[in-house]
Amino acid sequence: MAVGYPPAVSWQERSDPELMQAIGRREVRAFEALYDRYARLVFSTAYRVLGDAQSAEDVVQDVFVRLWRNPERYVEERGRFLGWMLSVTRNRAIDEVRARKRRPLTESQVWDPDEPGSLAEGTASAAASREMATADLVDQREMVRKALADLPEEQRLAIELAYYGGLTQAQIAERLSTPLGTVKTRMRLGMRKMRVALEGRVGELDPAADAPSGPPAAGVRSPGAAP
Repeated sequence: MAVGYPPAVSWQERSDPELMQAIGRREVRAFEALYDRYARLVFSTAYRVLGDAQSAEDVVQDVFVRLWRNPERYVEERGRFLGWMLSVTRNRAIDEVRARKRRPLTESQVWDPDEPGSLAEGTASAAASREMATADLVDQREMVRKALADLPEEQRLAIELAYYGGLTQAQIAERLSTPLGTVKTRMRLGMRKMRVALEGRVGELDPAADAPSGPPAAGVRSPGAAP
């Protein structure tokens, strides 16, 4: 008799660790179930960092392709899958912001006073100003990331779901199967600790701010495809 899940059992009903174990066995249906479960949240998290829908979609594809290729990177004993997934997404998005900062200006962005029809004077300095603003933003987000990392896991995960995932407290309670009052307490304590750690260093945190809720327009990319 073949060993495996009964056909009547939906993959959508399996826990995150069970799906990851199945992905390790190259079960495409498990990958699709995990994508359906978290693609929207991964997109919202990436968008919070990047502020650009297309770039956020690229991060979603990259995160899930990497997950398919290297499922062993998730170690259940180290914490919840959801917290790990948000951390991977956030770090990948921050890497993309840093990569933007390092990219050289293209010829079309540089002002050439001797070239007729070139961009107006000041384009290069404006681009440099944007680069400096991006660098400041990366530094601020890095400080927030470090402050989050210092929180207990329960507080950190609740705040990440709100701040990066754009979920309400009720949605967080449902996602974590935790009483709403407990979620509120965890967030209140965690935010208090973060405000103390970040006082005078970054702007006011607003975990209730809205983020685009739409998942990537494209469907699941074939797990074997290049990112």
